[in-house]
Amino acid sequence: MKVTKTANSRLSTIDFNHLGFGAGLSDHVFICEYKDGAWGEGEIQPYGALKQGLGLHALHYGQAVFEGQKAYRQTDGTIAVFRPEKNWERLNKSGARMLIPEIPKEIFMEGLIELIRLDSEWVPRGANTALYLRPFLFASSEFVAARPSEEYTFAIVTSPVGELYTQPVKVKIEQHFTRAAQGGVGFAKAAGNYGGAFLATRKAVQDGFNQVLWTDHAEHAYLEEAGTMNVAFVVNGTLLTPALSDRILEGITRESILTLANDWGLQVEERRISVAEIVAAAKDGSLQEAFGMGTAAVVSPIDGLGYEGEIFPVPSPNDGVAMKVKNALADIRYGRAKDHYGWMRHI
Repeated sequence: MKVTKTANSRLSTIDFNHLGFGAGLSDHVFICEYKDGAWGEGEIQPYGALKQGLGLHALHYGQAVFEGQKAYRQTDGTIAVFRPEKNWERLNKSGARMLIPEIPKEIFMEGLIELIRLDSEWVPRGANTALYLRPFLFASSEFVAARPSEEYTFAIVTSPVGELYTQPVKVKIEQHFTRAAQGGVGFAKAAGNYGGAFLATRKAVQDGFNQVLWTDHAEHAYLEEAGTMNVAFVVNGTLLTPALSDRILEGITRESILTLANDWGLQVEERRISVAEIVAAAKDGSLQEAFGMGTAAVVSPIDGLGYEGEIFPVPSPNDGVAMKVKNALADIRYGRAKDHYGWMRHI
């Protein structure tokens, strides 16, 4: 693999004691191009501007997908990535829906690992921090005809991050806007899914909430996702989460949490969950917890549900299910506990 190192590192510009989320991209990127029906050899180069012009296909037709994952500084100072093979699988699942050629596993894994090795000093050492990894695929031909691209680019950028949410969040149960419809691309990490959510999210924030709790497209009667996270509820001691469909992203954090919960003997139900059921549980006190699950948010307790002009408080106990799974995941990810599941890929 060709590696071109930057002559001017930006590492000194990062305040590792006050990391936000999503800003401060690392020094290098991995990039690989698809031309003439085949992927070429990937290379690592300094972070910089795209070479394409304004005819870039992805800008006009949204043929783009991405992933989100993290590398963690271990207690012994080494680095490990959480379940990277699952991200490779999901990236290609998303890409297939958007008619993007499959990226080979060796290109994905070798590019990811070598990029982390080169920018290893960008992996933070503080509590609740990580190096966020953003692999993505986009159409890179230059034409404005409404047809699939002929060329594609796979790239990875990275960024040191802290926690996305440092406090419990309040969510608005959405009754107008729709995130995804049956037969659509809701299960994929397609770029447009997120752009299409910005307006509803901004309106929710203006109403005093942190995020939107998405409902189904047909009736707005069933709960699906919480902003950019999968969602779970604890009702009368049972962990409930919406069953996967082609409208819901198959979260890797979600799957990991369900694995832990089942192994602990918790009662878990993956099924359709109605707005009416959860609102009634919030009213009668049987809703014991609610939380979001995702790579960026990890586990984010929800302490309020907004519905039809009312806000229903939700407990967020320090010794509840949300905190138990959050701490268990953190112990595995940072190397504080034995990785019985083989989830960590050590660099």
